[in-house]
Amino acid sequence: MAASETAKGPLAGVRVLDLSRILAGPTCTQLLGDLGATVLKIENPTTGGDDTRQWGPPYVKDGAQDTDLSAYFMSANRNKLSLAVDISTEAGQADIRRLAGMADILLENFKPGGLTKYGLDYASLRAVNPRLVYGSISGYGQTGPNASKPGYDLMAQGYGGIMSITGDPDGAPMKVGVGIADVMCGMYATVGILAALRHAEATGEGQQVDVALVDSQIAWMINEGVNTRLSGKAPQRRGNGHPNIVPYGVYETSDGHVIVAVGNDSQFSRFCGVLDLETLPDDPRYATNPARLENRNGLAAYLIPAIRARTTNDIIGALEGVKVPVGPVQNLPQVFASDQAAARGLTLDMTTPGLAGDLVLPLIGNPLHLSATPVTYRAPPPRFGADTERLTADDPFDPD
Repeated sequence: MAASETAKGPLAGVRVLDLSRILAGPTCTQLLGDLGATVLKIENPTTGGDDTRQWGPPYVKDGAQDTDLSAYFMSANRNKLSLAVDISTEAGQADIRRLAGMADILLENFKPGGLTKYGLDYASLRAVNPRLVYGSISGYGQTGPNASKPGYDLMAQGYGGIMSITGDPDGAPMKVGVGIADVMCGMYATVGILAALRHAEATGEGQQVDVALVDSQIAWMINEGVNTRLSGKAPQRRGNGHPNIVPYGVYETSDGHVIVAVGNDSQFSRFCGVLDLETLPDDPRYATNPARLENRNGLAAYLIPAIRARTTNDIIGALEGVKVPVGPVQNLPQVFASDQAAARGLTLDMTTPGLAGDLVLPLIGNPLHLSATPVTYRAPPPRFGADTERLTADDPFDPD
């Protein structure tokens, strides 16, 4: 890769045709864009583009008017160019086939078979571009008895089991507070697409990458999933508790809450010393982690009042002093105001032209830190159809 390409990111020169919308697909293509790929986002002119443009408030305002830049849309659509193309028309289908012939990667999240009627399915576009990496994101995957069912993040969280272990022990099943099944599916899709891209670059052979929200959600059940397969027992909701480690959770202090994560027996001994509970590490009910798991409720009866008697800062300072993992429970304004978020580049402001000057777009930075080829922020989340004129260019992917 040339030095000029390296400066633009490790995927500089890679061409991505993005037919996805909502969150899972856009998460994937934003990540590819952050790493340097040129991403053409195809949006439906009959609906006003990606659904999430209307998923507000809040919206970026231009003067007193809301724009089509909702916070939700902006969260997953920087480093992309927006082209308005109606794929239900012959002209639109011809445009997509032309772009697919030039692309390295195509990503779509239509229902399985949904693009066949337009001649834009993998088999059809493979004939146009044999080296094309064709990513397909769906609710349940391209195969299986549920393949035809629509997929949404909430459905994936329910079907895949995460809701059954999230929430208070005596409460209702609870979804995670953000669309984590969508986001993780986008992450898995990125890994699969980059693996397929490497194969295509080595052999000239493209392939379809089939990624499902439900598959991804089941895969990241990790230890709880394997616990279940090994024991044959369904895990129980434990709120902020851990199924395999005690004490590990959120505790009330005199002025808030604190997180404590005691990972081994020596940490437990130091933890008890801070709380003036020095006899507990010698009690056979609590001396080892397996014993503490068996007697978590009895241990809680000692820990809860001892921690509640101290302030959050007092507990954090004391436990950090003896090297026991501890931390605060921050709200999001506190997160983005923290010196840690600033130091790691997680608060990112970009601008886009408005009627009376530039509009500031407050975003979240990419968490990847590559020492030689860092991520770049070259284009703000686009206004709908802002780059449609590229369709008339000889090379619509040409970043210049």
